[in-house]
Amino acid sequence: MPDEVVQSRNIIARFSLDGRVSLVTGGGQGIGRAFSHALGEAGSAVAVVDLLGKMAEEVAHELSNKGIDSIAITADVTDDRQIKKMIDTVYDHWGKLTIAVNNAGISDWVDAESQTRESWDKILKLNLDAVFFCAQAEARRMMLARYGKIINTASMSAHIVNSPQHQVAYNTSKAAVLHMSRSLAAEWAPHGVRVNSISPGYTCTKLVEDLLATPLGRSMKEKWLPMIPLGRIAEVTDLQGAIVYLASEVSDYMTGADLIIDGGYCTL
Repeated sequence: MPDEVVQSRNIIARFSLDGRVSLVTGGGQGIGRAFSHALGEAGSAVAVVDLLGKMAEEVAHELSNKGIDSIAITADVTDDRQIKKMIDTVYDHWGKLTIAVNNAGISDWVDAESQTRESWDKILKLNLDAVFFCAQAEARRMMLARYGKIINTASMSAHIVNSPQHQVAYNTSKAAVLHMSRSLAAEWAPHGVRVNSISPGYTCTKLVEDLLATPLGRSMKEKWLPMIPLGRIAEVTDLQGAIVYLASEVSDYMTGADLIIDGGYCTL
């Protein structure tokens, strides 16, 4: 038998995303912005998708300044017609879609007994329903090519109940994303479509930083830090290696998996 270790391509080359096309929902800020930069720096063309078109354009401009082929797409991914338009725009521009990162999401902190149906539905509609219908639209195209990578943003909140804040709707939505990703992975594997997820822990995005600057936020941080073995909240750059790994050929034998990146929080 041939020695696959010796004859395979160089391991660093196998992390390259040259020739691939990615889309990132919620790409205009925070974790989605970091994912967009990571995929582009690894060689992929990138469609930055966000409800706020100006933010998507700013990130696409940042990528262009790095020499990365990129476009901005304004889309509400809770709207089926806009999901279709998003996918069509990518295909009209590049003729393919190799990597899809379904990252858009929201949260709130509210006691369960005070949760309204309106706020519950709003969180589940974006965090769960939109992730499924984006993945469905992406996979339909990827199946035709017999290859694709779908990466959904879950959360460590899919694995644990956060403390001291109460966020039952968010936790429920992310736990559902985790199992939905596994279910899709099993169903779509015969078609060459891999589905995995990333579960970030507490991460320093602008929204979190603004929260942590408040008295409530400072008290939350004081409680969170002793529960993180590595002793700090994540930077968005701590998540970039995982997205490139899951998007590249080195993870082609990986589907239905979840990467928890939380500084060890879930180990306690």
